[in-house]
Amino acid sequence: MYIVIELQTNGNTTANIVNSYATRAEAEQKYHLVLSAAAVSSVEIHAAVMLTADGMVINSQAYHHEAE
Repeated sequence: MYIVIELQTNGNTTANIVNSYATRAEAEQKYHLVLSAAAVSSVEIHAAVMLTADGMVINSQAYHHEAE
């Protein structure tokens, strides 16, 4: 089992969305979908983390957007 966590941080508040997938391919798809949205997001810090069910991090990336 694989888990993808989406993190959205504005100021001192962080929201998280957690999804689990039976296959790595499905998890990779969601991970990259989150990052494609994060690249153009207005959220200050928009990140994705992909990990195994036992907590081993496979990949993570974050976009930092400055307030305009």
